[in-house]
Parts: sequence; C-alpha cells; structure tokens
Amino acid sequence: MDFLNYHHLRYFWAVAKEGGLTRAAARLHVSQPTISAQIQALEGALGEKLFRRAGRHLVLTDTGQHVLGFAEEIFLLGQDLVNSVKQRPAARPLRLYLGVADALPKLVACRIIEPVFRLPQPVQISCREAGVSGMVAELAAYKMDVILADEPAPSGVTSNVFNHLLGESDVTFCAVSALAARLRRSFPNSLHDAPALLPMTGRGLRRSLEKWFHARGVRPRLVGEFEDAALVTILALEGRGFMCVPSIVAKEAAQRYGLRLFGRSRECRQQFYAITTERKLTHPAVIAITSSAPRLFSAAARRRTS
Repeated sequence: MDFLNYHHLRYFWAVAKEGGLTRAAARLHVSQPTISAQIQALEGALGEKLFRRAGRHLVLTDTGQHVLGFAEEIFLLGQDLVNSVKQRPAARPLRLYLGVADALPKLVACRIIEPVFRLPQPVQISCREAGVSGMVAELAAYKMDVILADEPAPSGVTSNVFNHLLGESDVTFCAVSALAARLRRSFPNSLHDAPALLPMTGRGLRRSLEKWFHARGVRPRLVGEFEDAALVTILALEGRGFMCVPSIVAKEAAQRYGLRLFGRSRECRQQFYAITTERKLTHPAVIAITSSAPRLFSAAARRRTS
C-alpha cells in the first residue's frame, strides 16, 4: 500500500501558494534546499513532476494543479478537525465544481442551481463554462462534480458518466421591438425569410426547430448559428435577428434583456440534463439540483397552461 507523507505535501502546498521557494521558505522558517528536497521526495512518491521551470520561476504542471486541489481540501479538512475537537465553529464551505455548457441559457442555469444556495451549509461554487465534450473528460477525471447541459453527454466520449434528465421546456421567440412587432403579425408564417440566430446544426434544439419550421412551411434566413447562448443574446439585442429562449424563463429574459416576445412553439422542446460520474448521487449540492429541478420545470409548465 502506498502512503502519503503529509509533511512533504504541506511543503509543496506552501510553494504553490507562495509562488516560489524563497517566500515559502520564509513562511515555514526553513531553508530553500530543505523545501526542495521535500518536494523532490513527494514527486518521487507520486511518480510525477509537480513543478517546472519557466525562466526564473516555478510553475505548476498539470499534475501539480491536480495535486494542489487535493492539498487544499486536505488542509482545510484538517483545520475543520482541529476546530471540531476544540469545539470551534467550522466555517469551511461546501465546494461544488460545476460545469455549464456554452449552449445552456444562463437564466436557466441560475434557476437550476438556485437550491444549492438554500442548503444549511454555506456553498462555494467553482464554475467553468465550455463545450460538453471537453468538460466530460474533466468530469471523468473527477475534476468536476456535475455538468449542466441542454443535451446528454455525447455517446462514446466516456463510459464513466451518467445523464440525469432535469426537465424540459417548450420555446418562445423574441427579438428587438421593431423586428418583434413585424414578426408577431402573422406568426409563424412571418418567420419565412426572417433573420434567424439559431443553435448549431446537430444540436437537439436545432433539430426540433427545423422540424417545426418544415411542418409550418417556413424557412428563416440564417444569419448565424452559435454554441454560445450569451453571444446569441447580444446579437439579438443588436437587431441582427430573432432568437428563441426556453419558455420557462421567457418573461424574465424579455424583462432583463429588453427583448420582446412575439411567438411560441409548444412542439419545439429543449431538454436539460445534469451529467455526473455517479448513478446514485452523493454530493449534497448535486442532490439539491437534481431533486429540485423537476419541481421547477413542472411548476413552470403549470403556470404557462393556467
């Protein structure tokens, strides 16, 4: 069995936090050669380099970054242990490493994670926004706790992930005032040759929209297709074309961004998923998300039909 020398780990942690051997040595009241030897011993035990030279400075390798994340948790947990034994209040927040897909509307993401902030324990979120495929690799390496996306993880990316359907919403169309007024008159026929800002080809929502356009006999004029939902909003605000948003947040989006709603399709559906490495969830924040989301979507659906 391999054993970790936590004394070596603390020296590594000090160098990473202080940004170099000199400041770490001053903080720990030891010599630079002593720290260097301790770090070399840790690298030998792990079989990986933790730092590399960049000119006159030391920078963390990818493995070093990974180890630093664990070191942070280990020493925070150690402080919690001391506080508990000495009956001091532990103020360490629960950490949630969250990935949010580029294409996921940010208002929807905010509503989905809202229950996390109502947990009894304080929560600190580290959020990354990127494409799902890239983040799934980090999720499988346990660098993330959960990914929020509008599609399940791509098949074949990795076998070590599970898709949890949170809910779905139909879509509402919106644009700046002048364009919305024109398109509202004979919606959905008015969408024919209208400037459109659409999701990327191949995405679930894009397929649903194109099927609906075809059924209605309309062909919008494609101005652009985008992965990034935030960029679509900016272009819509500049009057470049119409866009669609999940009806669950349509009114809020219109009020917040100054867009006007002009039509809705109940047949076009956008689904939302939590992607994890666990079939049976254990992280309290992830459980809060997955248990609350169905109620969020069902309540929104009831409001739209009432």
